Amino acid sequence: MPTHAEKRRLPYSAAEMFALVADCPAYPEFLPWCAAVRTRARRAQADGTEVVESEMVVSFKVFRERFGSRVTLEPAANRIDVVYLDGPFRYLNNHWQFIPQGEKACDVDFFIDFEFRTRALRAVIGVVFGEAVRRIVRAFETRAEHLYGKRSL
Repeated sequence: MPTHAEKRRLPYSAAEMFALVADCPAYPEFLPWCAAVRTRARRAQADGTEVVESEMVVSFKVFRERFGSRVTLEPAANRIDVVYLDGPFRYLNNHWQFIPQGEKACDVDFFIDFEFRTRALRAVIGVVFGEAVRRIVRAFETRAEHLYGKRSL
């Protein structure tokens, strides 16, 4: 059951970081091991949230897995929640919260908890989990620099 929680202050607004993370179709452009993302369904809710069902293909060495998730985008709360629908996991829960720190910075609160169904995938991720999470978090930071320019706090 790999779990990772991290809170980090970045020199980008909460709206900028929300938009970056909410843009799942762009993930293959910058996210390690993300080979493809496809939107299955997209529904706007009366309260201003949006629910997106998507499918991601993850490739790592000899493993290539596809999984579905439901992503709830709450722009008014600067929050993104992800729940697992189908694929190689027993479960997956992920959330992003973007807490404004003035107009030009925010705290990014990131959490992920998941478990693969198969022993082989659990063994592979167990060996590389820490490094994988660091690379993924860094990929989002690098994407922010690319989209919004390099900034300092």
